[in-house]
Amino acid sequence: MRKLLVTSLLWMLAWNSTMQASPKPHVVTLGKPVVAKLFPASPGPAPVTITVRPLYVDGRLREFTTGEVHDITERQFAVQRAYRINDSLPGDDRTLPKWQWQRGGWLLVDRALGRISPLRLPDFDSFHSEVVWYRDYAAYCGTSENADKLYAMVAQIGQHKPVLRSPLGELNGTETEPLCSAPVWQRTPVRVIFTLKDGRKLTFAVRGRAADLAAPEPSPAEDESN
Repeated sequence: MRKLLVTSLLWMLAWNSTMQASPKPHVVTLGKPVVAKLFPASPGPAPVTITVRPLYVDGRLREFTTGEVHDITERQFAVQRAYRINDSLPGDDRTLPKWQWQRGGWLLVDRALGRISPLRLPDFDSFHSEVVWYRDYAAYCGTSENADKLYAMVAQIGQHKPVLRSPLGELNGTETEPLCSAPVWQRTPVRVIFTLKDGRKLTFAVRGRAADLAAPEPSPAEDESN
């Protein structure tokens, strides 16, 4: 009888240790989308509308998001943050704050750990930067710290230095719309194409942690002449 009790006790201790060691599963969900007016942080036309969705972890509201989700792996995805800022002036009625929606930076969400981390995208600008993802690369047009220069940017998750930072032109602060269209990715070979509002196109070949200006592809007419 004593041997049976000792065996049962050891089994219960082992089972309890196993249960404590097993990670608790987390549930990450996005709520119902809501249309909201975007307050322009830079010069531009009248406020536009964006779609805002709450981000929940285990049923608790953690962040607000906007735009499409990009699945990086089976357990991680990236999504852009949205937030409200108080636009009241010092002389305004403080009992009625003027909350305005804005687009923020990007978030990295780990479904397994239930963890939300800010993504560092160098020279990211909420006005000029429209991020387009491929694998764990983010391509976008960024601006200098003084917002006077425009860059073609490619950042990789987990890397502090950008894979690509190539000058595209000067900014004067009076732009009413972004000067760069959304970048376009190509798979084989891995390339990213930046198109400026003046029609110029720049293609970069991405190789691991580096990117180089790629030779322009010949047009069909050039192919026939050769």
